[in-house]
Amino acid sequence: MRYLSTRGGMAPQPFSAILLEGLAPDGGLVVPEAYPRFSAAELSRLRPLGYRELAFAILSRYADDIAAAELRAVIDRTYTSAAFGSDEITPLHALEPGLLLLRTANGPTLAFKDIALQLLGNLFERALSAAARPLNVLGATSGDTGSSAEYALRGKRGVRVFMLSPKGRMSPFQTAQMYSLTDGNIFNLAIEGVFDDCQDIVKAAAGDADFKARYRLGAVNSINWARVAAQIVYYFKGYFAATASEEDEVAFAVPSGNFGNILAGHVARQMGLPIRRLILASNENNVLDEFFRTGRYRVRAAGETVATSSPSMDISKASNFERYIFDIVGRDPQIVRDLWRRVERDGGFDLAGTPHWPRVAASGFVSGMSTHADRLATIRETFRRYGVMIDPHTADGLKVGLQHREPELPLICVETAQPVKFVATMVEALGTGPTLPPGLEDLERRPQRCDVLPADLGAVKAYIAARAEA
Repeated sequence: MRYLSTRGGMAPQPFSAILLEGLAPDGGLVVPEAYPRFSAAELSRLRPLGYRELAFAILSRYADDIAAAELRAVIDRTYTSAAFGSDEITPLHALEPGLLLLRTANGPTLAFKDIALQLLGNLFERALSAAARPLNVLGATSGDTGSSAEYALRGKRGVRVFMLSPKGRMSPFQTAQMYSLTDGNIFNLAIEGVFDDCQDIVKAAAGDADFKARYRLGAVNSINWARVAAQIVYYFKGYFAATASEEDEVAFAVPSGNFGNILAGHVARQMGLPIRRLILASNENNVLDEFFRTGRYRVRAAGETVATSSPSMDISKASNFERYIFDIVGRDPQIVRDLWRRVERDGGFDLAGTPHWPRVAASGFVSGMSTHADRLATIRETFRRYGVMIDPHTADGLKVGLQHREPELPLICVETAQPVKFVATMVEALGTGPTLPPGLEDLERRPQRCDVLPADLGAVKAYIAARAEA
């Protein structure tokens, strides 16, 4: 397996060469040369596997330059019942026949991002041990990536983490998860702006070849391919749990902001998993819903990104969308370069009326938007009917999923976080909040530390330069 850039300016590289990287040298995103594809017979052989065995069967196709025994050891060390609550890792819960909740948020920080970042932390540790070189990880978070990355990398030798988050835009629980960490290798930067400002700074720093090389920058955002690869596994796991044979099709409903989670579903479909529909749910920041309805991808201008009660989706520039568009335009890097020049120049592009637009429908995507009132109503109704509390992001996914539900098709809604991370919204919806997990009862009362910086690339680069691992 070799990896290319969506913009065509990178020589093919093996997995280990791109593991620590974010953007490709030409500013594009790293993608596999081709997706490995499973036949129906191969899917049948995967069906009975446990999570760790399934993860190895899938990830070994993408990381084939890591010795099988080493990759198995990393996977076995990552996906444990101690870390994720059970050996199922991502259990499937039936709300009613044909309506299912894929519980991906049982990891250390109670968010789906632990699935990939716990693995990434162990892969980083292995790679750095072999290279005997330090790494300075630079990331941006709208709420969950930050804590998942920090919990995965805290205390690891040779790694420092610089995590940018939008000041005042995360829930109190999300904020406390990050800012209460006291590990010496964790640096939290509260940026005076929105998530898109944080993401733009990360991309600009990673795109500065001299700065990136001098300070040995690595990436944990989903611009890192290894994160997407790790998330593919639970689509296979959920599919097998929901179906009886490889002839059965399913739909997945996924709340989406930066397009990483649902991109993993798209890749799983490309790999042969019988997914008929990928149902994308946006919140009020509905850039992606607008594209899938109209063909127009329009990045919102400064000040247009609104703060919502599903804050991890308050994003108006979806990084992983470029990987999807690469597939839609026939994997032609010249077209991708031209489209993203339009994004920079004009704020977006429009595929409606082009030969590429029919491929969007053929890729199985449909979409919808969910508002604050929708979230509250969905949380209430889910608790009333099924006795299950869901968080606001999962409520977005469930609401839009039900809009597109087909009676004969199992609908699998991907849970993205636990409701305890969003107590204020849960209280507004239900009049009561969820019980805090053991050991986290005092989380929001713990001392917090972060440094506040303007949304300025120079200020962030100077901060890193003064504290980076040499």
